[in-house]
Amino acid sequence: MDNGQLTIKNGENALKQKSYSFALDIVKVCLSLQEKREFVLSKQLLRSGTAIGAMVEEANQAESKADFIHKLSISNKEANETQYWIRLLIDSKVIDSVQGEVLLKQCTELIKILTASIKTSKLKR
Repeated sequence: MDNGQLTIKNGENALKQKSYSFALDIVKVCLSLQEKREFVLSKQLLRSGTAIGAMVEEANQAESKADFIHKLSISNKEANETQYWIRLLIDSKVIDSVQGEVLLKQCTELIKILTASIKTSKLKR
C-alpha cells in the first residue's frame, strides 16, 4: 500500500525509524527519572512517548487507508501529549533543559512527519 510515508536511502520508513529512536531516548530519560524517584511523571512520559512508535508500527499493518490514517492520527495525538509532558518536566526543572530541548526537537519533527503523512494519505484516498 502506498501510504504516503517518507523513506530514507535504504528504503526503511523514516517515520518508523525516527519514532523508534525517539522511544529509546524516552525510555532512557524515564529510567533516569525513576532513579530520582519520580514515578508519576515518568510513567506518563513513558506511556505517551513510546505509544507514538507503537501506533506507527500498527499503521504499517493497517487493514485499509482509513485505518492507516486513524492509527497515524492517534500517533500524532500521543506525540502532542508527549510534548506537553516534556515541557512540564523542563519548566518544573525535573529534567535538564538541554536534554528536554533535544527531546522537544525530536518530538516536533515527529509531529511534522506525522501531519504530512496524514495529509498525503487523505489526498490519495
